[in-house]
Amino acid sequence: MEKLFYDNQYMKNFIAEIEEIKDVNDKYHVTLNKTAFFPGGGGQYCDLGTIDNINVIDVYEENNEIYHVLDKKPNRIHKVKCFIDWDRREYGMQHHFGQHVISACFNNEYKGKTIGFHLGSDFATVDIEGYYKEEDILKVENMCNEIIRENIPVEFLTITKKEAKKLKLKEDISKIEGEVRVVKIADIDMNLCCGVHLKDTLDLRMIKIKKFEKYKKGTRIEFLCGTKAIDEILKRDFCLNKICKYLSSNEEDAVKGIENLNDKSNKLNKENKRLEDIICNYEVKDMITSSIKMNDLSVIIKNYDDKTMNYINKVGNKITEEDNMVGLFTLKSEDKLNLLFTCSKNIKSLDMNLLLKDSIKLIDGRGGGSKVQAQGGGKDNGNLNSLFDYVIMKIKESK
Repeated sequence: MEKLFYDNQYMKNFIAEIEEIKDVNDKYHVTLNKTAFFPGGGGQYCDLGTIDNINVIDVYEENNEIYHVLDKKPNRIHKVKCFIDWDRREYGMQHHFGQHVISACFNNEYKGKTIGFHLGSDFATVDIEGYYKEEDILKVENMCNEIIRENIPVEFLTITKKEAKKLKLKEDISKIEGEVRVVKIADIDMNLCCGVHLKDTLDLRMIKIKKFEKYKKGTRIEFLCGTKAIDEILKRDFCLNKICKYLSSNEEDAVKGIENLNDKSNKLNKENKRLEDIICNYEVKDMITSSIKMNDLSVIIKNYDDKTMNYINKVGNKITEEDNMVGLFTLKSEDKLNLLFTCSKNIKSLDMNLLLKDSIKLIDGRGGGSKVQAQGGGKDNGNLNSLFDYVIMKIKESK
């Protein structure tokens, strides 16, 4: 079988003869006399597309034969038109080759060994042995884009194992049988790879490192290449322009403007928290005054629809600081209800966890917690009053 993807990696369509069709679990595994469909390898996924207007859903190589998996049986076998999903191919080529360039720069500049590569659907990652600082990452990114600018041709060598030994490749070739394929970028990088690559570095267009983080014994680098990288930069530029518009600033002053907004936000949050504490204290005092008296217990029932659970928890915590208090709180949000049951620490006859789990069934809810405080949620199904009646009954029974 002639492997057209190695002869011309930019071939988007071709005409071929179908040589065999195998029916495997209602899928049709087709071989052609020649193919531009790459079967995957070297960390790069396989091509998809169509053969005779039928979807190619997988491509794989077995015993030096390439199989194209179709979801329907072809109606003819002669001169079938084949089309590559070019967006998928280009994305795979750019990011696989981009990894070669990134790995070469880390190796040449820092002796950093590549220990992992993953080609995802939206971005790619490469793992480099050791830990690197931001300035190291930026330096490598600049090196990569300088290599792109230099428009360096890429060489592809198909050589014997004996010839490969003379090239002093980084990889272990002792277990390789037959011929090997070598990808060479001038004196920058040379290694074994069966993937489909760009013809020169300029076709990478751009490498953009999005982020990096420590990962096991190395640094994981998330990056974009080519069309994806340019789209990302354009998107960021659009967002930056909007930010500048809101801040009434230029690009250089945007960061300072955001820092000022963040400082103001932190100050407002602190002031809001202070005022919320004051309001909470007054509200708790008012609740205690108007609570339901049951012998030596004071029971508070309070429904909220304009607060947050953080605020309600704050109220509940203040209730537990008092003696002989029980707080039953709800927060209504659209068709949902959140519950908080709390009681004073000196009360031994009640268990808020058991009380909530028992009563919350009335609103088809779930929840739990501790003896003094429990929380859960359910549906606003009109049973809230019945729930409180049931809880009050249980509290009375505990006395």
